[in-house]
Amino acid sequence: MTRISVGWEEWVSLKKLGLPALKVKTDTGARTSSLHAFAIQPFGSIEKPKVRFGIHPIPDNPDIEIFCSAPVVDRREVTSSNGFSELRYVIKTPITIKNKTWEIEVTLANRENMAYRMLLGRQALEGITVKPGESFVQPELSYDLYEFKKLTKRALRIAILTREPNNYSTKRLVLAGEERDHSVELIDTKRCYLNIQSHRPEVHYDGKPLPYYDSVIPRIGASLTFYGMAIVRQFEAMGTYCVNTANSIGMSRDKLAAHQILAQFRIPMPTTAFANSPKDTKNLLDLVGGAPTVLKLLQSTQGKGVVLAETKKAGEAVISAFQNLGANFIAQEFVKEAAGSDLRCLVIGKKVIASMMRVSGDDDFRSNLHAGGYAKKVRINKEERKLALSAANALGLKVAGVDIIRSSTGPKVLEVNSSPGLEGIEKTTEKDVAIEIIKHIEQNAVLSRNQIQNKLI
Repeated sequence: MTRISVGWEEWVSLKKLGLPALKVKTDTGARTSSLHAFAIQPFGSIEKPKVRFGIHPIPDNPDIEIFCSAPVVDRREVTSSNGFSELRYVIKTPITIKNKTWEIEVTLANRENMAYRMLLGRQALEGITVKPGESFVQPELSYDLYEFKKLTKRALRIAILTREPNNYSTKRLVLAGEERDHSVELIDTKRCYLNIQSHRPEVHYDGKPLPYYDSVIPRIGASLTFYGMAIVRQFEAMGTYCVNTANSIGMSRDKLAAHQILAQFRIPMPTTAFANSPKDTKNLLDLVGGAPTVLKLLQSTQGKGVVLAETKKAGEAVISAFQNLGANFIAQEFVKEAAGSDLRCLVIGKKVIASMMRVSGDDDFRSNLHAGGYAKKVRINKEERKLALSAANALGLKVAGVDIIRSSTGPKVLEVNSSPGLEGIEKTTEKDVAIEIIKHIEQNAVLSRNQIQNKLI
């Protein structure tokens, strides 16, 4: 390999960390190289530890912030030139000077008040000639390269709002995020509390404010919808990218509102009716074509609170029971030709990432997997794909499970889920849906100085 020379100060690239240009100082008196880092946060497993950190690559421009992540190779006691000792994370990363690239060890330390964001130690300079009387022996780079920083993949800090840390979907999202070098934290939705103020909104947890997150993935149970929406809304006020907004979650959870919005956008769905007075029961059933009729509680999930009334008398009895309980419900046309099956389309952004057909179990018209149904692979057509995307878009959902039924008059939307489970669709389609959700976050969680000016580390 061609031997190169460097001056006492030089330009380098750490491309794997997303740092295309850094001005560094060479120091043969130091054994290990040192890189500026703030907001240092370990994550990953004990077997494969990683660290996430931020860096201001341009000393006189703190507005430019790049967040990086790398595997941890060691934690080491390091004594600085002023005699101060601290325990530092040690990472390995490739470094490039001109056309030469090699891997070096780097310790992470806050060099905010230093003139150089990186110190190049003698370990990294083996086989390189250092000319202490010269500077910038190699071709100079430019900080202008950071104008394209939005194109650089960077480490994100992601929170998952959930009360089920051991749920399949939660665990898959954590693994997917860490696989792509992001830090993923689980936040118990019910334990969050809010400091609502105009100049600095905060979410508190365990007695202190939560730090700034690049993105939040809401996995909110139906029983906690109202409170969960308030938490998501607060993160939105803080400038965090929420995969689904509080407003979109609320619309999708209210079955009546969701159907009204779908109707507003002229999206096909089974005929649906809503009434309150017992005097309107007969007319309500007539509106949806009479028996058999599907009756749904507005707050039901996973097929619970959904009843098939096979006769008019049975329908009247169920409606009477719901009304006596003070429960709001809708009546819906029963599509016989669907034969107890529906399509689950998983929408992420502007694409249907995966789809499966769910089929009801014996003696049950509900196709939900939680209700005893089973799933199989299916190829959806162009019309069904377009319908799924339109339904998710109408409700403002970026990640959604859209349930479609095949009828004699074409596909119709049954329901749109803002927190779709991943287990059934991943195992049925063998597609890595969790990774696609993380990729969507990478493309949309834009970090700006205005968004993070109030963050707490």
